[in-house]
Amino acid sequence: MAQTTVYIKAERNTQMQTDDVFLKDIASLYCEDKAVLAKVKAVKLHTFHEKGKKRFFISMTEVVRMIKEAASGVEVESIGEPDMIVERVYVEKKKGAVEVLKILIVALVCFFGASFTIMAFHNDIGIVDVFGKYYELVTGKESSGFTVLEVSYSIGLAAGIILFFNHIGGRRITKDPTPIEVEMASYEEDVEKALIKNADREGLEVDTK
Repeated sequence: MAQTTVYIKAERNTQMQTDDVFLKDIASLYCEDKAVLAKVKAVKLHTFHEKGKKRFFISMTEVVRMIKEAASGVEVESIGEPDMIVERVYVEKKKGAVEVLKILIVALVCFFGASFTIMAFHNDIGIVDVFGKYYELVTGKESSGFTVLEVSYSIGLAAGIILFFNHIGGRRITKDPTPIEVEMASYEEDVEKALIKNADREGLEVDTK
């Protein structure tokens, strides 16, 4: 008699909007036996409580143990993450004035911060003097500070920023991820690895009851 195999691909980090966490919520599952698959999907991993912690950690070894308890005799093949983080998040359906204010503050900080950085860089390299000397060398006239060099440089700078960040307003130029998205993905991955490592170092155990 062939042994039933359950294939599981778990995500490293899963955000939940419900208190009860089932295996199907944090992993993709496959099994030829549909009855076994239904049992495995319904395995309850954790229940968040209102006053409890909003994040818990679980290893694949613990998941395998729980699967074998729910469906004895099955073979479990993991092709995903060895350790998982599950977070309980609360999402407000309506954005209030506070959320709008936060977005506005962040936008202003980013805008003026980037503007100050560009101006400080130009001031350090003395770009006004450089453009002035180039203009005098080519035309033989003294630069007024507002010539074709300044105009073309400003247009080129704006075009470069748009192409680099891969956005025009709310529209994406190409399907490739933007540099910010790449950096955010790398940052999130590093944070998740650090959280899992700290949890393992501190010996945090999952209360599955």
